[in-house]
Amino acid sequence: MGGIELGYKSDLDLVFIHNAQANQVTDGPRSIDNSTFFMRLGQRIIHLLSTPTHSGIAYEIDMRLRPSGNSGMLVASLTAFEKYQHQGAWTWEHQALVRSRVVAGDPNLAADFDKVRDQVLRQPRDTQSLATEVQQMRKKMRKHLGRGTKDGKFSLKQGTGGIVDIEFMVQFAVLAWSHDHPSLTRWSDSIRIIESLAQCGLLDEQNALQLIDAYKSFRIAGHRLQLHNQLVEVAVSEFVEERKIVVDQWHTFFSNR
Repeated sequence: MGGIELGYKSDLDLVFIHNAQANQVTDGPRSIDNSTFFMRLGQRIIHLLSTPTHSGIAYEIDMRLRPSGNSGMLVASLTAFEKYQHQGAWTWEHQALVRSRVVAGDPNLAADFDKVRDQVLRQPRDTQSLATEVQQMRKKMRKHLGRGTKDGKFSLKQGTGGIVDIEFMVQFAVLAWSHDHPSLTRWSDSIRIIESLAQCGLLDEQNALQLIDAYKSFRIAGHRLQLHNQLVEVAVSEFVEERKIVVDQWHTFFSNR
């Protein structure tokens, strides 16, 4: 949802943030403190989105991207969120921040969140260390999910040269280069970030178009398979050229780092 790339079986990765003072209380007939109010509001939203009905559920909700993951508060203040992003967040959490955007809430809070997001993404980073961490995280993800290219099948999402490889390259690029190219933080979706990389001269225009075409092709095929309740994988004989384009670009991004 943040990256404007929902699929038919996507879950929702949500983070709830408020900007109220900690010592304030609600003004209803049964006053409660702000922390309790926002926690209950968050729980209510999750309940509405994930309660089973005769037609199924709206979405599976994943809250692990909130500060400190499952051990953290369900709803965080913007101040606490900002502090965590600067002092406690892992690289993969900053990768997720690339794909984040405000989808509902107070306009002033939304504007303040966008400022925090921009500041965090644009902070200077050691490109070599960042490249190593991103590649290591990609290997862990593929190993943990146990998917890739095997048994004559290619996973459109997790396979080498697939969707996630493109997304990881995009996220690396934003974290590595937005300090010098602020326009890279404007968008949260992979396609427009790739276009921005080309506009900044960080990616050859032809290579950018090829990556975008490959990304679209993978996602279209994945949507069709999901509509038929099938796994998002195809025969290894399919999308050979698209996968080669992604793998070649991956090596260009990371081989010298």
